[in-house]
Amino acid sequence: MPKAKKGKGKAKKKVLRKPTRKKTTKKKMLKKKVTAKKKATKKKAAKKKTAKKKTARKKSVSKARPKAKAAAQVPSKPTMIEPGPPPAGIPPVEEPASNEEAIGTITHYYSHLGVAVMQLNKGTLNTGDTIHIKGHTTDITQKVESMEYEHQHINQASAGQSLGIKVSDHVREHDIVYRVK
Repeated sequence: MPKAKKGKGKAKKKVLRKPTRKKTTKKKMLKKKVTAKKKATKKKAAKKKTAKKKTARKKSVSKARPKAKAAAQVPSKPTMIEPGPPPAGIPPVEEPASNEEAIGTITHYYSHLGVAVMQLNKGTLNTGDTIHIKGHTTDITQKVESMEYEHQHINQASAGQSLGIKVSDHVREHDIVYRVK
């Protein structure tokens, strides 16, 4: 019989240990839930306080606005601003030499290709013509060796076309293109 008592005693200990572990884990879980709830209620209370402050500010601002509107509604004479003199610093576009004629402007430059996109505004341009590209930092004179319009090689371009020209050096947007006569 003593063997049976030992078996029962061990079984009782195992049974007693399992529920105590569950109780401790349940207590821990309950503590976590309670602290989480407390934090959530604190956040909500803080949000409510800030919301109350904002509404109080809005009311005070809205009270001040009607007074300002009432003052603005008073009819007054419109103030007329007279235009000033035209700017004198911009020089007119002039022909740099008597043997050159301005025919267009550079609208874009592709440095990796060495190609400039040119808007032809006046006259015609043929392959073999000599052009002078002049700008703030640009001053190139070269022969037109290659021209393209809409990705097609052309020998002649007329006013109103935007075409690509192979250039020997770097050019910039707004540079003026002159045809040397």
